[in-house]
Amino acid sequence: MLDELVDLEEADSISISRENTVYKASVVLWTLVCQRMSCDTTMETAVKLLLEHKPSLLPANNKRVSGNRLSNSTGAYSKARSRLNVQAAKWLAQSVSNSLIESSPATFENQRVFTLDGTGILLPPEPEFRRLYPPASDNSAWPVALLVVAHELSSATALIPKVGAMYGENAVSETALIGQALEQIPKDSLVMADSNFGIFAVAHQISTSDKRFVLRLTKQRFKSMYPKAKLIDQGKNYKTWSHAWKPTRKDRAGRPHITPDITLNVWLHEIVVHEDLKVYLVTDQNYHAETFAELYVQRGTIEIDIRNFKIVLDAEHLRARSQDTFEKELLASTVAYNLIVQFRRQAASGVNLPPRRLSFKRVCTTFRTILMSKMFADGHAWVAAYERALGYAQKEKLPNRPGRHYEREAYRKSNNPQNYKRRIPKCIQKDKSG
Repeated sequence: MLDELVDLEEADSISISRENTVYKASVVLWTLVCQRMSCDTTMETAVKLLLEHKPSLLPANNKRVSGNRLSNSTGAYSKARSRLNVQAAKWLAQSVSNSLIESSPATFENQRVFTLDGTGILLPPEPEFRRLYPPASDNSAWPVALLVVAHELSSATALIPKVGAMYGENAVSETALIGQALEQIPKDSLVMADSNFGIFAVAHQISTSDKRFVLRLTKQRFKSMYPKAKLIDQGKNYKTWSHAWKPTRKDRAGRPHITPDITLNVWLHEIVVHEDLKVYLVTDQNYHAETFAELYVQRGTIEIDIRNFKIVLDAEHLRARSQDTFEKELLASTVAYNLIVQFRRQAASGVNLPPRRLSFKRVCTTFRTILMSKMFADGHAWVAAYERALGYAQKEKLPNRPGRHYEREAYRKSNNPQNYKRRIPKCIQKDKSG
């Protein structure tokens, strides 16, 4: 799958190893992605997958490779993973996502649509993580990192998550990380986000990066804006205003690049979803309110995408013990997620369905069960298994849910500190009799 999307050996020119090295950059990345895609995400499993599959990336003129004498110990892989330049992992993650996005159709009026949202993940209680990503309180041992991630709406492809501290002196907000996320999004794309991002600073940042926006507003913010706006259209379930959006003193606080004379020409939409729910949108695109209502209802897909990334692929429980390794595992998890997304797209195309009509979780289970948990004697056996896996995946349809509204039931919080093994200092370890 990687061969179809990137030339993995380009990583060897980014993270250079000695000639004839077994665990060169391309091999380490291949193994790291396998580690994140497997049901068992240990290094031991990843090394054994490497030994059994023997990808063509392995140096053919290495005596241990040609003589089938590679060790199944994880020591060499662990050291090579530490040596790997994180830029090589970033290159792979970016290249895979770009390849998938370029092969997918535009979603809205010949524009690509990207959804943005943030989430938190717990990290192992290592001193370095506690310093960089302080826990929520002094009584907690579990560092918390904030991730802001963008997904392309059509393909569900994830871009590289941007990371910051959620708590502590150096805590950042979701809106503070949006600038880094926007750097990955192509020009002239449409950025869609929930009310957490519905502020002037975010809209201005999107606009100045040559992109378009449709953002949800809180009711309070909308009420502060529409008295100064001009009503230009209304219908049974909507109203539309044109508005010259200027930053308030609060919008400018701490942002010297936002001056009082900046103006964004926008449209405000009040959309009645049902008698108990109104949605307020602001956009710099002049389309009908009902058009945006149909588009914005898809914003909730990013919540499912983030759930799939964190829970299904277990990216919320990375085994890293240092910041450098954490970055590499997070990038490898992004690649693994996007490869499952690609597999789902291939399955959906065979039955003429949108990819999101197939369950990501069940498709992932199919991939892992049929392809990752077995060994194959040759390429023909692998191709046959791949076709069989596609056949299973094509049956994993989600039910139709007509009439679904914007508000969704929240997923059960899964960041459970009890999932980590407690580390008890040796000085206080005692046997049961003690």
